[in-house]
Amino acid sequence: MFHFTTLFIGMDVHKESFSLCYYDMMANQFKHSTKVGPNVSYIVNYVNELRRLYGQDAEVLCGYEAGCLGFTLYHQLQAHGIPCIVMAPTTVMKEGSKRVKTDKKDAAQLAKALAFRSYRPVHIPTVEDEQVKEYIRMRTDHKVALKKIKQQILAFCLRHDFRYTEGSSNWTQKHVRWLRSLKPEGLYAEILTEYLLTYEKLVDQIERYDARIEQLGQSDSYQEKVSRLSCFIGIKTLTALSIVTEIGDFNRFATAQHFASYLGLTPSENSSGDKERKGAITKAGNSHVRRLLIEAAQSLAKGTIGYKSKELKRRQSGNRVEVIAYADKANERLRRRYRTLVLGKNKKQNVAKTAIARELSGFIWGMMTGRIA
Repeated sequence: MFHFTTLFIGMDVHKESFSLCYYDMMANQFKHSTKVGPNVSYIVNYVNELRRLYGQDAEVLCGYEAGCLGFTLYHQLQAHGIPCIVMAPTTVMKEGSKRVKTDKKDAAQLAKALAFRSYRPVHIPTVEDEQVKEYIRMRTDHKVALKKIKQQILAFCLRHDFRYTEGSSNWTQKHVRWLRSLKPEGLYAEILTEYLLTYEKLVDQIERYDARIEQLGQSDSYQEKVSRLSCFIGIKTLTALSIVTEIGDFNRFATAQHFASYLGLTPSENSSGDKERKGAITKAGNSHVRRLLIEAAQSLAKGTIGYKSKELKRRQSGNRVEVIAYADKANERLRRRYRTLVLGKNKKQNVAKTAIARELSGFIWGMMTGRIA
């Protein structure tokens, strides 16, 4: 509960500057607006000055919108004993015309949102979760770069009429050997060599990252959670560890529906009167986990209902009987559901896979909150 002398400080933070503003709830006034350099020491000095003016026993609450600065500023303020909230940008109360937008006004709005609690706080991950999450996202960045260089190499070959006819699939060992054997003329040979060097470097890096991620997944902090999630079809160590570190505490979601909504997997709705229209998924919330679950749904769309591969059995071994039974039930239901949507209801495959990803998120929530009975 807030004290009547709580100092609500809104902070509009950017790479080059911080705009600060204090909202006086009793007087309904914005005071002491200022712009400072992007360093926590300036915020500490600002707070100390307000306490000098309004009393050393005054409570303080700072807040800023989640963005490019991540959680570093939050941890820095906590280290100085200054409470801080990181607010979800789409949930913060907005006032006034959007045509007049300044850092000063944004800081004032954030201060008032803090006072009236018209925002939703962002979950603050542990330092360990944040580090592992960043490592996995770094690996994802390199996968994107690998995809790009593959496209560039194939485009180069097409421009210079190098056609691969020794097989039907690209990027097999045979295809890569063929690429290395090409003899373009002049500077083109150097260009292809540089492309292939970049490709090989990225492949080696990703293999190294994957090995490290396997190690992290077996650490004391994550082994049990990763093992449980790996019981689902389409979820291996990389996906499981990413879900665990991206979400953190699954119990902050009251229901499976709330979890699916956080991932942006629930349908949008446009209803009026007696008419109810469901649209595409909202795509709000954590896009990284949403993408991972849709990729997992691709695996669930394949294979025979009830069939368990040797790889899946290996991943499930060592888990409790009830955990395996829950995962098997989910795997069978989701595969059956996919076939019903595609074959029985003539849904497009991508629509069906998205629906499966939404249901999978519910089973994941149940697994991670112990609701597996």
